[in-house]
Amino acid sequence: MTLRVTFLGTSGAVPTAGRNPSALHVNREGEEFLFDAGEGTQRQMMRFSTGFSLSAVFLTHIHGDHVLGLPGLLQTMAFNERTAPLSVTTPVGTGNEVRKLLTAIDAGPSFQVDVREVRAGEVAFEGDGYEVRTFETDHRTRSVGYALVEDDRKGRFDRERAEELGVPEGPLFSRLHDGEAVELEDGTVVSAEEVVGPPRAGRRLVYTGDTRPAGSVVEAAHGADLLIHDATFVEEAATRARETGHSTAREAAEVARRAGAKRLALTHVSSRYAGDVSMLATEAGNVFEGAFVAEDGQRIDVPYPE
Repeated sequence: MTLRVTFLGTSGAVPTAGRNPSALHVNREGEEFLFDAGEGTQRQMMRFSTGFSLSAVFLTHIHGDHVLGLPGLLQTMAFNERTAPLSVTTPVGTGNEVRKLLTAIDAGPSFQVDVREVRAGEVAFEGDGYEVRTFETDHRTRSVGYALVEDDRKGRFDRERAEELGVPEGPLFSRLHDGEAVELEDGTVVSAEEVVGPPRAGRRLVYTGDTRPAGSVVEAAHGADLLIHDATFVEEAATRARETGHSTAREAAEVARRAGAKRLALTHVSSRYAGDVSMLATEAGNVFEGAFVAEDGQRIDVPYPE
C-alpha cells in the first residue's frame, strides 16, 4: 500500500531559486493530503505532477510562508470544476483568519470549504485504517504538528502451520486470519492464535512545521518511519533559532534520535544556505544516521516497518 511524500516546498520564510516555501503532499493509496501551502504551492503541484485531488489540507500555523498559497490553489480547483468539499484544518484560534484569507479577493471558492480548528492532542482527520493526529509544537504563534498514524496490521498467517493442523485451503484460511477460530470436519477446533502471528505496526509519518525541539515532538515521533522536522539553521546560528522559534539541524537530529525515528528529513531551510546545505546535512548526520536535507520535488516512499 503506497504512502508517498512529495516535498513541494522546503525553504524557510524567504523562497529561493531552488526552494519554494513550505508545502508537503502526501498520497496514501490514492487519498491525497496537503500539509501547509506556502505561496506558489499550486505551481509546485503542477511541476511535480501530484494532481489536485486533495481530501484535506492541514495547516501547522498561519504565517504567510505556510498559508499564502491557499487562495490560489483553491481558485485553481474551482476553475477545474471541483465540486467535492474540502477540509482545511488549522490550529485553534486561527480559523477566522483562514476564512478571511480565502475570501480576501472574492467570495471564495465555488465548492464547500470546511475550516476546522484543532488543539494539540486531537484527531484532525480519520480515514480507513489511519488517523491524522495533532501534537504540540513550540513556535512563536499558535501552532501544531501532524502525525499520520496507521492502524496495526494483521499478524502474518502461517500457511504451513495451518496445513499441518489439517485446515483446508480456502475460506477457513481467511477466517483464521481475521481472528476467528474454525472447526474442522473431524471436530477439531483451530484457534487463530495457533496460525497467526502478533499484530504488525502500521506506518507513522510525522510533520512538525516550524518548531523548537520539544518533548511533545519526541513523543509524537516515537518510532516514526519518517520524521519531517524544522531545520532552519546550522548550529552557529543557534541563538537566532531560539529567537525565531526554529530548530537547528543538530537539534532536529537529536529529536529524531530520542524518538527512535527511522529516517529524518530536514526542511524549512533558511535562504542563507541557498547555495550549500552540506553543513546542515553534516551536523544532523553526526547525530542521526538517517538524516537528509529534503529538496523540492523529492519523492519518498515510506515502507512498512519490518
